[in-house]
Amino acid sequence: MVQEVGAPTSVNPRAIRLRRFAGPATYLDQLAPLRIAHLTDQHVGRVTPMKVQREAVDLTNQQRPDLVMLTGDFVCHSQLYLDQLEELIRSFDAPVFAVLGNHDHWSGGDEVKRSLQRAGAEVLCNAHTVVTVRHQRLQVVGLDDAYTGHAQRERAVKGLRNDLPSIGLSHIAEEADGLWRHGVPLVLSGHTHAGQVTVARLHELSIGKLAGHKYVHGLYGTRSPAGPQQGAVYVGAGIGASVIPLRLGDRGQREVAVFELGAAPGSFEEHHTEQPALKGRKPSPVVQAKRAEQVVRKREKRERKQRPPS
Repeated sequence: MVQEVGAPTSVNPRAIRLRRFAGPATYLDQLAPLRIAHLTDQHVGRVTPMKVQREAVDLTNQQRPDLVMLTGDFVCHSQLYLDQLEELIRSFDAPVFAVLGNHDHWSGGDEVKRSLQRAGAEVLCNAHTVVTVRHQRLQVVGLDDAYTGHAQRERAVKGLRNDLPSIGLSHIAEEADGLWRHGVPLVLSGHTHAGQVTVARLHELSIGKLAGHKYVHGLYGTRSPAGPQQGAVYVGAGIGASVIPLRLGDRGQREVAVFELGAAPGSFEEHHTEQPALKGRKPSPVVQAKRAEQVVRKREKRERKQRPPS
C-alpha cells in the first residue's frame, strides 16, 4: 500500500508515504537536476514483512532516481536475514550508497557490510567517494554509526573537494552539525523511525525530550546559503521496525523520500519546509562507553555460540 503526500492519515502499519523535497539552494549553481531517493531503517527481519520491504523498493524504482541513499539499520538483532537483505538491495534499479547503523553493528557490522557489498551497494564507513551521474560529479560522504561510537568525521571528510558538490549520509542526524562545517549542505539520516507514533506530537516527547535528539523527523537547518545555519539535515521515518511495527500519525508512516537536487526550495509543493531543531542532549561519556561496550558484548556472544563444543 502506497500513499502520496497529502493523502489522509492511515493507521495501516503497511502504509508507505512518498515525500518530495528540493535540495539546498547551493546546488542550483553546481548541478543540473538529479533525483536522490532516501530510505532508512529497513530492519529486514521477522518484525517487518518482506512484502512491505519489496513495496518500498518498487515505490523507489517507480520514481526513477539517479541514486539511492540508505542510512543504516538494515537488520534487527541478528544475521538470520542477510540473504533477504541482499535480495532487496539488488532490486534497486539505481546505484546504491549506504552507511551502517547501530543495529548493524550490534548484529555484526562486518557481516552486514559484506552483504550490502555483495548486493552491489557502496558502503561508506567514514569515507567519501565521487560518483559521476548525468555527466556530472557528486561527492558522497558517509559516516559510520555515531550511536555505537564508530563515526569519525575528520577521516570521512579528509580530501573532500570544495569545487564539487557533496551530500552526506549518517545514521545519526546530529552528526550533520559537523558535516555542515566541512561544506556538506545536505545530510540524510535515520535512526528515530520518527518515533513511529506522532499523534499529539508524542514523537517529539519520546525521541526529543526523553531520548535527547535535536532532530526527530523531517527537514531541519536551512537550504538557503544566507541562513543562520550552514546546511540542512533530513531524518527519514524509515521502512521497518525492530520491535513493534505500529505507526500512527502522518509523520510516523513508513516513508520513501525523494530529493530533487538542482531544484529550488519552494519550486514545488513539499510535505513541509525546514523546522527548528529541538533542544537536544548529547550522550554523556558514560553512556557512550556503555553503547560501545554493548557492541563488544554482542560480538563475543556470537563468537561463543559459533565455537564448536569441546
